[in-house]
Amino acid sequence: MRSGGRGRPRLRPGERGLLQPPSPPNRRLLPRRHLLPLMLLALAVASAFYTIWSSWHHRTEELPPSRELRGRLIGSLSEARMRRVVGQLDPQRLWNTYLRPLLVVRTPGSPGNLQVRKFLEATLRTLTAGWHVELDPFTASTPLGPLDFANVVATLDPAAARHLTLACHYDSKLFPSESAPFVGATDSAVPCALLLELAQALNQELSRAKDQLLFLDGEEALKEWGPRDSLYGSRHLAQLMESAPHSPGPTRIQAIELFVLLDLLGAPYPTFYSHFPRTARWFHRLRSIGEPLTAEELTFALYSPLLPEKHLHRLNLLQSHPQEVMYFQPGEPPGSVEDDHIPFLRRGVPVLHLISTPFPSVWHTPDDSEANLHPPTVHNLSRILAVFLTEYLGL
Repeated sequence: MRSGGRGRPRLRPGERGLLQPPSPPNRRLLPRRHLLPLMLLALAVASAFYTIWSSWHHRTEELPPSRELRGRLIGSLSEARMRRVVGQLDPQRLWNTYLRPLLVVRTPGSPGNLQVRKFLEATLRTLTAGWHVELDPFTASTPLGPLDFANVVATLDPAAARHLTLACHYDSKLFPSESAPFVGATDSAVPCALLLELAQALNQELSRAKDQLLFLDGEEALKEWGPRDSLYGSRHLAQLMESAPHSPGPTRIQAIELFVLLDLLGAPYPTFYSHFPRTARWFHRLRSIGEPLTAEELTFALYSPLLPEKHLHRLNLLQSHPQEVMYFQPGEPPGSVEDDHIPFLRRGVPVLHLISTPFPSVWHTPDDSEANLHPPTVHNLSRILAVFLTEYLGL
């Protein structure tokens, strides 16, 4: 979506500023060469205050009172803390322990789907942070007839008033039996592995957090994408959470403070865009992770196109990441994307959609495999997400 631009207030030629006192009758006027810098400084200060006020006012009008996001926006970790967080991640564990077991054909109702679901449940139950792991099984009508699905929901402190919710789908797309096996490495084995690695790496810190992980089944269409043939798991879970009572508030869906959806991750040099103005500040936080902002950047932090993921980059904590390669891009996305966030978005949940757009070249082809993943990109994303999670949850 396009962010509405707002013009900077300017004084007309010859017009006196409100804070500029009148010149005494006999006082000599300053030369023009001295007046010009002062006028420019006054314009810059007025512009900064106007930008801050207008962006705050826009966000205040945009959020209904029942769904306000956290007020804290800017607050980087110290360099030492950031290095410790990144050091807790284990690239070998992410790849060998969590990713490779997911790289199987896992279409809904298949043995591979059941195998992956049990792997997700077992992994989450071994963590000591205190995850409450639930299975959401259901049967849905599909173009292939009734089919069984199951979502995996893991929650820390289920009774908390608000949760940060991270989500991905774990099923793979169904292709004709004569086709080459499709294991959906980017779509969405890598996102699932990233969530597991984050949960393991931050296991100790998360024991005092209010976090939630959703592993959704049936995102892919079984025949042709449409309202009734896609998003089976997210449609069912969103409806269930909307009607399930929640002790601090009316329903469980209202406990979702921010819904972060990961999809199509793992191809080299992805590009991400902010899809929703309501969560643009958190997208910009991802872009600017890791380095204290200058005064100028702090003033224009919400809308400046000059805040790439330079933070971890400048600390040499990103691999194969030259200065000209920026994952998180300013501006509008190439187009809207239908994904598992839709049923939650329609119920008023704030959504941060981290999906590579344009889609990877291997999308929905047998080439979406381990061989075509880009390990440095996968590990870079794990580092950016780990820092974001640590900052957001105040770990």
